[in-house]
Parts: sequence; C-alpha cells; structure tokens
Amino acid sequence: MAWRSSGVSNADLVERLHQAGLIEDDRIKDAMLKVDRAHFAPSYPYQDSPQPIGHHATISAPHMHASACSSLFPFLYPGAKVLDIGSGSGYLTAVFANLVGPEGRVIGVDHIEPLVTLSVNNMRKSEAGRRMLDSGNVRLVTADGRKGFPEEAPYDAIHVGAAAAKHHEELEAQLKAPGRMFVPVEEGWSQYIFVVDKDKDGNITRKRQYGVQYVPLCDHPDAPKRKDSKHQ
Repeated sequence: MAWRSSGVSNADLVERLHQAGLIEDDRIKDAMLKVDRAHFAPSYPYQDSPQPIGHHATISAPHMHASACSSLFPFLYPGAKVLDIGSGSGYLTAVFANLVGPEGRVIGVDHIEPLVTLSVNNMRKSEAGRRMLDSGNVRLVTADGRKGFPEEAPYDAIHVGAAAAKHHEELEAQLKAPGRMFVPVEEGWSQYIFVVDKDKDGNITRKRQYGVQYVPLCDHPDAPKRKDSKHQ
C-alpha cells in the first residue's frame, strides 16, 4: 500500500492513507488532517513519496509519517512529552503536537540551523502552528540529534527521522520507563526501522520491523552548538 496513497489535497491524502490501512486510529487521522503538508513540503506535498526540503535533506513520505505515528501511538497520549530528532521542515513535529495536545510538549531537533529556521517559519504559516510555538507546546532547536536533548528528558516517545549508524544508548537513556522510540538503524548496507521499548523497570527491547532508506543521522561540521527557535 505504501507509495500508492497520493492525493490532490491534504484531506484526500490522509483519507487515502486511512483507506489503505496505514492510519488505523481516528486520533492520528485527525492530527494529520490538521497539519497541511503544503506548509512543509515545497513541491508535490500530497504525493506519497519523500520530497527534498533543501540542504540534502528530505521530508519523509506520508506513509512513513503514518507508520511512525501508529508505532508510537500508545505513548502519544494527551500531556505526553515527545522528542522528534531530525525534525526537518517541522511537519511531523506539528502532528505530534496535535496528538499530545496543548498540555503536552514536543521538542524538535535538527542539526542544520537553516532547517530549524525553515520549520519555525513553516509552523507560523497557520494559526495553530503559531499557537504551538508561542505557548511552548513546541520547541525547535539546532543540536546534534545523536545526543538527543537531555535537558528536557525523559520522553514518553522519541522519533528519529534519520538513519542511525548504531543503536545509541544515549537516546535510549532519555526514554521514560515505560517509553518507546521509533528509529531507522543501519545494518550492513541496509537500514531497518526498529521499535525500541523501555519497560517500567528500565529494560530495553529492540524489535526490527522493515527495510527503509533514510538520510544518515549525523552532525553538520559547521553547526553551532545550539540555537533555540524561541530566539528567532
């Protein structure tokens, strides 16, 4: 079903994802309906494929965003705290914010400062996005995603939107107990989605899901130590 859910509008795209079984819960459907991909993808926003957003980065295909939301859904409850690593243009960060509600908090981290600026500007295209930023419901920062964002840890859910070269224990340590992480990880010449669960006792379980192709999780050589969206 993946790659076959393209639409002519945001509502059409989300409905096709729902019909294909890629969105199963109405809360996820509603959260994605509230975030217009045209604000976050500069070309072909309703096509079910990755799209370039500049700086050798992409916004993932809609079906991958739906898969991430579905995998993390038990931990995306109202009031939850979420870390979105490789937040890019800010789309999925905004979807997560809809899922956790105004009482929750979403931290979006990207290592490319112009992309963080882009994500702030994209969110400010809508009244809901401006409210998320101004209220502190969403915070967008420039930082090395491989290190997570420990100053706001622990997190109920962590989403990683770039392929890690290994399982980063530093990220797993920032999960709550219980908590869950959705992360693509390189294995040999391939990449696979892993769902990493931490139980109430702090024990870690990693489950390999399916093969994917993401840009690598890395740090920009010229990136500053950190820049916070609230100062932009």
